[in-house]
Amino acid sequence: MLHGLICLWWIAGGWAIDLHLGRQTRSHADIDVLILRSDQALLQRHLGGWDVQAADPPGSLRPWSRRGDVLPPGVHDIWCRRSPLSPWCLQLMLAEESDDQWVYRRDTRIRRPVAELDGPASSIEHRVLSPEVQLLYKSAHPREKDHADFDAVVGYLDASQRRWLRESLLVVSPRHPWLSRLDH
Repeated sequence: MLHGLICLWWIAGGWAIDLHLGRQTRSHADIDVLILRSDQALLQRHLGGWDVQAADPPGSLRPWSRRGDVLPPGVHDIWCRRSPLSPWCLQLMLAEESDDQWVYRRDTRIRRPVAELDGPASSIEHRVLSPEVQLLYKSAHPREKDHADFDAVVGYLDASQRRWLRESLLVVSPRHPWLSRLDH
C-alpha cells in the first residue's frame, strides 16, 4: 500500500505493539500508520485512485481527493480503502512536528526527535512506531483493546521506554491507571 512512498512513515496502533512483541496478540480490523503532517501532499499523490476520506470534522468523513487539499491542524485521521465498495483497511494518522521534533498533539510540551520514533521492531523496509510512543497515544481515552495492548507489552519495555512513558503520562494524565505499572 505504502511501498514506494518517499517520506517517513511508521506502522502504528496495535500492529506496532504486536511487531514489538514478535507475535500477534489480538485481531486487528485495519493497519494504522503514522505520517508527518508535512508529508500529506506526498501521501495524497501516492494514494491516487484509492477512496481516501479525512475525518473532518473529527467523527465524520469527507473525501480527501482534490489535489493540494491541505488538511488543517485539527484533522488527524485519514481513512483509506481501495474503492468505495471495499472495507476500510488503512487508517493514517497525521503527526505534528517542529524543527525535526515530533510533537504530541494533545500536549505540545511532549516532544521527541523524529529520528527517535523508530521502535526496536523497525527494519530497513518498515519503520515501526516505538511502543512507548504508541502507548502514549492509546492512553488518552483507553478502550479495552488499548488496555490489552498495554498489558501485553508493558513487561517488555526497557527502563528508558518506561521512564519516557511515565514522564509523559505525568504531564498529560497524572492519575492515569498505567502509572503504577510503570514503576516496576
